[in-house]
Amino acid sequence: MSDLNPEQSGASPGLIPVSDGPLLVPALSRGQSSAIRLSVVIPTLNERKNLEALIGQVTEILAPLVGDAYELIVVDDDSPDRTWELALALSSRYPHLRVMRREGVRGLATAVIRGWQVARGQILGVIDGDLQHPPEVLARLWAEMEQGAHLAVGSRHVRGGGVSGWRLDRRLLSRGAQLLGLLLLPGVLGRVRDPLSGCFMVRRQSLAGVRMDPSGYKILIEVLARAKPRWIAEVGYVFRERDVGESKVTSRIYWQYLRHLLRLRLETLPQARFFRFACVGLSGTFVDMALLYLLSDPHMLGWRLTRSKLIAAELAIVNNFLWNDRWTFQELAADQRGLLPAIRRLGKFNLVCLLGLCVNVALLNLQFNYLGMNRYLANAVAILLVTALNFWLNLTLGWRTTGAPLGEAPRLE
Repeated sequence: MSDLNPEQSGASPGLIPVSDGPLLVPALSRGQSSAIRLSVVIPTLNERKNLEALIGQVTEILAPLVGDAYELIVVDDDSPDRTWELALALSSRYPHLRVMRREGVRGLATAVIRGWQVARGQILGVIDGDLQHPPEVLARLWAEMEQGAHLAVGSRHVRGGGVSGWRLDRRLLSRGAQLLGLLLLPGVLGRVRDPLSGCFMVRRQSLAGVRMDPSGYKILIEVLARAKPRWIAEVGYVFRERDVGESKVTSRIYWQYLRHLLRLRLETLPQARFFRFACVGLSGTFVDMALLYLLSDPHMLGWRLTRSKLIAAELAIVNNFLWNDRWTFQELAADQRGLLPAIRRLGKFNLVCLLGLCVNVALLNLQFNYLGMNRYLANAVAILLVTALNFWLNLTLGWRTTGAPLGEAPRLE
C-alpha cells in the first residue's frame, strides 16, 4: 500500500491516517479477507446537518443484511462546519464508523478512493453524505452484489428511478453531460444507463492494483474506465432534493467533468503511450523546421546549413524529451525524481535519437537503392519503423528503472 502520512489526518485522536501516495486500492491480505464484507465510503464537505441522520439510517439498513461484517468510512475534506468532528463523536455510538479528515486537498472522487484505500471490505461502496441518495438503495445494491455482480449501480434512469423536483435546466444539463460522455467515451459510459451516479458498490478484486486518476465528482466513470467490470447491475432510485445544507453543483464541476472525459479519451486510445510518443515526435518536427528556417534562411540569421541543422535538431530533441518526460512517460519519470536522474534520461534520449537517425538513413538507402522504392514512400516507411524503434528503446532503456513495471493505460473500445 502507499505511504501514509499521519500528520495529514489532523491532531485529533481516532482519525484514520491519509495516504499521500498513488490512487491505488490495495488487495486484501489473507487475514483481512474474511473479517469485513462491505465498506461504504461517505465523502463529506459541510454535511454536519445531514450526517447523524444518514449514519443512523444506513446502519439500520446494513446491520440486518451484513451483521457486524461492514464498516462506514466518513472521508471529510476539512469541512469549515467541522463535519469530521461530529463524525468522530458519532463513532462512539456507531462502532462500525471510521473517520478520515483530509487537509489541504478537496475533491469527491479522490476522497472516495482514499477511503477505499484504508477500507477492509471485500466489496467497496459509496453514498453521498447529503441524503440525496436514499439509504435504502444500499439494500438493493447489496442484493445484486450477493448475486455475483462485479459492479452494482444506483440509477435514476431505470425502472424505479427518477429525480424529484429538478428544474428543466438541471435536467437538460444532466442529460447533456451524459450525452457528451457517450460521444467521447461510448465504450465506457454506454455500459450503464446512469454513468453519472454517485451511489454504487464494486468488488474490491476489480479495483485492486488499478491506478486511478479521477477529476471532480464523477468517480463511477473512473471505475468503469479503469476497472472494466464484466457483470454490471443497475437498480433504480429516486434522487432526492436536499432538506438542509447547500448544493455543491457549480459550473466548475462541469469543467472538471469535461477535463476528466478528455483525459480518459486520450489515455484509452489504442496503444495510448505510443500515440502520445508520436504526437510529441510531430511537435519536434515543427520545432526542427522552424529553427532551421530561423537560423539558416538568408532572410533570417543566415548561418551555415550544417551548424543550423545541428542546433535545430538538438533543440527539437530537448523539446521532445521534455514533453515525453512530462506526458508520455510521466508515471515512470515520477519514480526517478531529481535533477541528476533527469539529466541521465536526457542523455539516453539523445543516444536513442542518434541511433534512430543512423537506422533511418540505412533503411532509406536500402529501400531506395536496392528495392527501387519511391524515395518519399521509402522515407515515410523508415520514419514509421524508426519511431516504433525509438519508442521501444526509450520505454525499456530511457525511462525504465530496474524492476519498474511497464504498465500501460487501459485500452477501451
